[in-house]
Amino acid sequence: MSLNIGDKAPNFSLTSDNKETISLSDYKGKNVVVLFFPLAFTGVCTTELCNTRDDIAFYQGLNAEVVAISIDSPFVLEKFKAEQKLNFPLLSDFNRDASKAYDSLYGDFVLGMKNVSKRSAFVVDKEGIIQYAEVLESAGDLPDFDKVKGTLSRLN
Repeated sequence: MSLNIGDKAPNFSLTSDNKETISLSDYKGKNVVVLFFPLAFTGVCTTELCNTRDDIAFYQGLNAEVVAISIDSPFVLEKFKAEQKLNFPLLSDFNRDASKAYDSLYGDFVLGMKNVSKRSAFVVDKEGIIQYAEVLESAGDLPDFDKVKGTLSRLN
């Protein structure tokens, strides 16, 4: 079941790169960009998250927070965040609960891997309602960040 604009965003509580539990509900009253990405330390994921890092002032200027979620362990995410100097939380969906709730799992991925998070972007408004949803079938594609930013601009 895919999520659509106007749907209530499923809450999640996941362990972050610094071993804290972070929930979507922690961000009530702020707009949130929720990014799912397949795997840390891979080319397209690194490009996507570094671009987001470089744009963080734009998101903060629109009263928006960014979280990025993958199936990697918190330990892997901690190393990835440090190496790439990322300035937003990376959340471990190791058990795939959030990825399933957001209909963002590749059944078959590369190298025989299964159940890896699909590259996806969601904008969740201050009330917890999805205002933008993009789930990509190709892990080689990037979300349309112009549309993400346009959505955030309209919410302010």
